[in-house]
Amino acid sequence: MKRVKIFIITYVFCIATINLKAQYDAMFTQYMFNEMFVNPAYAGSKEALAATALHRQQWVNFAGRPVTTTFTLHGPMYNNKMGIGLSVLNEKIGVLSRNLVYLNYAYRIKAGKKGHLSLGLMAGIHSQTNKFTELQTTEANDSQFTVNTKNVMTTNFGSGIYYYTPKFYVGLSIPRMIDDNTSVTSTGSLNTQAKIHANKFHYYFTIGSIYTLNESLKLKPQLMIKAVSNAPVEMDINVNALIKEKIWLGVSYRSKSDASVIFGIQVNPQFIVSYAYDYSLTTIQKFSAGSHEIALGYLFGFKGKKILSNRYF
Repeated sequence: MKRVKIFIITYVFCIATINLKAQYDAMFTQYMFNEMFVNPAYAGSKEALAATALHRQQWVNFAGRPVTTTFTLHGPMYNNKMGIGLSVLNEKIGVLSRNLVYLNYAYRIKAGKKGHLSLGLMAGIHSQTNKFTELQTTEANDSQFTVNTKNVMTTNFGSGIYYYTPKFYVGLSIPRMIDDNTSVTSTGSLNTQAKIHANKFHYYFTIGSIYTLNESLKLKPQLMIKAVSNAPVEMDINVNALIKEKIWLGVSYRSKSDASVIFGIQVNPQFIVSYAYDYSLTTIQKFSAGSHEIALGYLFGFKGKKILSNRYF
């Protein structure tokens, strides 16, 4: 293979991510605004039509870094007994470009005076292509980089369970149950193997609550645990303070990876804008300017119902 006029580490990173199943689970700091992407049982839980857009620029200034954009839309049905939603993701990592589209369904059961237990399913399509023509080679017309790989499409599905009250929630999910491993062959073509391997399931456990300290201050601690066989357990610990129902200030820690700060504005009970900055705790920080992430969330009136108070989960 002829030399490529980019950082070798970038090319290795791009190829490696194609062969790692873990890379199919995109990383977010503000996962609390994107719960439905990892747990279908979350669909419709806000009891109003809810839309969220999130954009993440990871490891800024690092060539071939991940750039991720997601959009989710979900709402309740049949007197809040069911929920339905749509999740879309676009991500580019080096020359790899991929898209995920999922439909989500949740069935809710009343659990106590204020609690609900929700069971969810999700099913969707993954597509990806490798745009080798975007690479600059030292020699023109390098045959291995003049043609992009064909677009590969695979199906996937997941499931989850979610319990919540106005002040507490806990969830467990397996968002992607098919190991749709795709690798690049020596000829530049793609080889895809889609199988269900229980020992490769990625488990997501989330828990959070809201505490009212006084009339002007609320505290919202949250925890996400991600686990898969033969890999270290990863934890995301987050604490947000809500000041006068207007300003969100938070800190977050991702085990052995990142420390983050979060700043958000609750424009009104329906609309929130939030920004997160990640400082990497690994050596990659020497080559990047950290990671930036912005989230927008909006609650629409549903069947004439007006949103009267903030929805914390």
